[in-house]
Order: sequence, then C-alpha cells, then structure tokens
Amino acid sequence: MHNTYIYILIMAAVTLLIRELPITLIQKQIENRFIRSFLYYVPYVTLSVMTFPAIIEATQSPLAGAAALLIGILAAWFGGNLFQVAVACCVTVFVLEIFII
Repeated sequence: MHNTYIYILIMAAVTLLIRELPITLIQKQIENRFIRSFLYYVPYVTLSVMTFPAIIEATQSPLAGAAALLIGILAAWFGGNLFQVAVACCVTVFVLEIFII
C-alpha cells in the first residue's frame, strides 16, 4: 500500500529545503563573478529548456514548430514587439500546416 501523505510530506520537505538552505547557508553577498553570472542566467536557461520543446511539439508537424521558432527569433531580432512576434509565429504555423505540410 502506498501512503499519499508520506509522499506529500517528502515533497514539502524537499521544497522547503531547496528554498531555505540558500538563505541559511549564504549570509553575505556573493562576490565570485562566475557564480553571480551563473545565478543570473539560471532562470533564462530554465525557461528556455521548458519552452523550446513545447514550441516544436505543440504543432501537428515539428517542422512547422521549428520554422515558427526561427521566424519568431528573426522577428524579435529585428525589433518586433511581443504581439508582432506572436502573430508572425502563428501565421507561419498556419501557412505551413494548411498549405504546405
């Protein structure tokens, strides 16, 4: 028999430790340049790792998702705002899935 309450308790303890250990162990400001830059980029890397596979797998064809990703990167690179980038990606997927693929 599996006890769900034990699983919940373990999950709560691990979550608490992950959040509380850095606060209790690191009392002063981090001065190491490498560690500071690593911690600065961790949220961006985490978001990228979760988002990029979802972009490619959310469409009927992975090719359409990859093309929309490339179009979105180019639109953002050339100064498009969030709405313009989203529209460009949606149009790319629509055109590729309806007319080509």
